[in-house]
Amino acid sequence: MYKRLFDVKSKLDEGMFLFGARQTGKSTLLKERFKDNIYYDLLDPELRKFFKKNPNALKEALSDKPAGTLVIIDEIQKVPELLDIVHYLMVSKGLWFILSGSSARKLKKSGANTLGGRAIPETLYPLVWPEVTDFQLDRAVQNGMIPRHYMVPDATKRLKGYVEVYLNEEIREEGEVRELEAFERFMEVAAISDGEMLNYSNIASDCGVSAKTVQSYFQILYDTLIGYQIPAYRKEVKRKVVQTPKFYYFDVGIANYLMGRHSLKRGTDDYGHAFEHLVMQEIIAYKGYREKQEIISYWRTYDKKEVDAVIGDAKVAIEIKSSEQIKSRHKAGLKAFKEEHPDCRLILVSLEPVTRKVEDIELIYVLDFLKMLWDGEIF
Repeated sequence: MYKRLFDVKSKLDEGMFLFGARQTGKSTLLKERFKDNIYYDLLDPELRKFFKKNPNALKEALSDKPAGTLVIIDEIQKVPELLDIVHYLMVSKGLWFILSGSSARKLKKSGANTLGGRAIPETLYPLVWPEVTDFQLDRAVQNGMIPRHYMVPDATKRLKGYVEVYLNEEIREEGEVRELEAFERFMEVAAISDGEMLNYSNIASDCGVSAKTVQSYFQILYDTLIGYQIPAYRKEVKRKVVQTPKFYYFDVGIANYLMGRHSLKRGTDDYGHAFEHLVMQEIIAYKGYREKQEIISYWRTYDKKEVDAVIGDAKVAIEIKSSEQIKSRHKAGLKAFKEEHPDCRLILVSLEPVTRKVEDIELIYVLDFLKMLWDGEIF
């Protein structure tokens, strides 16, 4: 059992939407922290079917509960009609609710009641470094950090099942796309673009669909919390910069599976891509859990100078390399960024085992970086 950092009790005030991709551990966390509270699990097909036909039954079941009673409804997007009842019970009866789900898409599409700001949206991410007492870097790079995947030496079968369940339950069951095979092919092509700048036309060509369809497919990934964008850092000083966002799957294990990267070895390009993704995954989760306001972006110029992560308005620039020996070429992007943003803190994260500072660049061993990150020493 992993002790999750997300302190749901301290963040709860009247209501909460707790979102997170499938199997990130939402249900486990809620059942562990709220063992004695009223709990409705809409993954139960009988319960889901009942509430779809009788949403007012929720009011009947809870109308005699005292103010302040906490009610948890898991997978709320399965029956968005319940939100009107939830809103009524919050306003009229003073009940508190945690509403969890793996997708906000159906809530948006149905025009569901968002409770008038009474429920704050929160996100549960995959496991992060401080939650894993036996953290094994190469396992995390290969399997990703979804709890069920990280805990086994080889997660290939579990990742296969994860993708199939996502396609069948989130996509087919909800009628999100007409051609499931085209969407499945798109997910594989999107994995090739993982950590890269988005080019809708190229992806559309590879998938045999229109660029407009590809854009709609990416929106499905974002709405179902399977992927996210990292914007480009757009402030120009001397060099002209790229404006196109990058795409990442929410967990590196998903990208590895879709790319067929089953036996990653240090020193290879594939390992390097996955290593960069894992570090970015930790940075994104840290920002979310610590409620940091700084935007995380990347910087790339048209003469191909690049920095993997820029924190805020050039507060920190982070380059991520899986090399065990740092070369001058690995520092080129940071040095170019420093020319335009002289007050920026420069960090190069790598597998080189000794953390130190060379000139203006902090060379930080990856495990030291993760500790510094979660100790609040990076931003």
